[in-house]
Amino acid sequence: MNLKDLWFAIIKDLEIEINRANVITWFKNTTLISAEDGLLTIGLPLPVFLNWHAQNYAAITLKTAQKHDPAIKKIAYEVDITLSEKDPRVIDLLSHFPEKESRKLPNKQEMKLKGGVVTKMLNPRYSLENFVVAPENRLAHAASMTVTKYPGQNYNPLFIYGGVGLGKTHLLQSIGREVLRNDPNKVVVYTTTEDFTNELISGIKTGNMNKFRSKYRKVDVFIIDDIQFIANKDRTQEEFFHTFNTLYEAGKQVVISADRPPHELTLLSDRLVSRFESGMSVDVKMPDYESRLVILKNKCQEAQVFINDQVLEFIAFNIDNSVRALIGVLNQVIAQYELEHTAPTIKSVAEIIKRSKKEVKMVGFIQDDPTPHHAVTVDQLTNYVSEYYTIPKSEVLGESRAREYLIPRQLIMYLAKTKLRISLAKIGQSLGNRNHTTVMHAISKVQNLLRNDRQLLYDTNAIIKEAGIH
Repeated sequence: MNLKDLWFAIIKDLEIEINRANVITWFKNTTLISAEDGLLTIGLPLPVFLNWHAQNYAAITLKTAQKHDPAIKKIAYEVDITLSEKDPRVIDLLSHFPEKESRKLPNKQEMKLKGGVVTKMLNPRYSLENFVVAPENRLAHAASMTVTKYPGQNYNPLFIYGGVGLGKTHLLQSIGREVLRNDPNKVVVYTTTEDFTNELISGIKTGNMNKFRSKYRKVDVFIIDDIQFIANKDRTQEEFFHTFNTLYEAGKQVVISADRPPHELTLLSDRLVSRFESGMSVDVKMPDYESRLVILKNKCQEAQVFINDQVLEFIAFNIDNSVRALIGVLNQVIAQYELEHTAPTIKSVAEIIKRSKKEVKMVGFIQDDPTPHHAVTVDQLTNYVSEYYTIPKSEVLGESRAREYLIPRQLIMYLAKTKLRISLAKIGQSLGNRNHTTVMHAISKVQNLLRNDRQLLYDTNAIIKEAGIH
């Protein structure tokens, strides 16, 4: 087996474990550089891939590679910015892992199923795999998993309740997608109470109620979001009751969500509440701090952005009322990151949070001084860089050649020369009495890295902004 075939065999197995989206994102334009003496060397197209592969895929890649060649004992990564889809060593992943054909209706967020049944589109970003399980939602996740394996048999109906933005819709749509993945021939309909009511009104106006009833009563899995909104809608409740009964008696799965448990839906008819209580009721609550942090890190991975852990910890610490709000703040941070080419800091994130909240909790976090420091010294610049990268100042000034210390040290030299206009000799003296040739080499190296390393560029811009040395 040649290198390209071996790499394709490995990726093919990895796709089963880490799903198509992650394979397309993180293995695009990668290649095997060599496989010698038990060492598998993998080529990556960008420096930003390096940390994520090392942290998230190294172990599983090694394990998978050993299935194909037991002689492989270690893997290593090399960045080769010349790698692209035109490189003969690179595998065209999109052709080998095509997106499944959809039956999306033109200009609508809907799909037509067999028998002419129409359902709202299920969001491909929602899955039970990427739902962050915490003590507050563990039962809801477990019940959802069971329903996807045994639809209509266990936990029927499944009633999921909780406040706004806590993940109910994520679970509902994930159930639909997982059922279809297990059995593509199943007829799964996902809708909202608002759409159900609007279709009922349309059916009444056109005198075509048989079509409306037929649509919802011949499905295998019926999923409806926000059932509380049928309160005070007697005709809607009546039709839903009969739809529910027809499906339940036929052994079909019904999944329902609401903002409160069944017994608190006082404006719904008693017989509907009774039906809801006959199955499994589970709640979802706001995840704890650790789980919120995992959610943020997962979203950063999906978006292919690299945000300092301390910044993510700050967001998770402050946003504790809604997962939707948590992701909303992160999306604003990512937008700022991409548009301004500046890595976010606690100060910049605090400003974003203040737009939606009156108070930002700073306990345990260093509040950045918003005053620009125009007369910055090399020592002050060293402090900025040390704090930004969360590494000891002694290591920055030390002799270690490890990348995590060397790059910050060289970056200080680069900024001291290009932004502070300090002489090479004085820069070297301030950073451990290094000679001017070492400083020149560092400046040249950073200049070259900034042309290709997007993350270093963003980090540099963030430090420049925080230090006030524009």
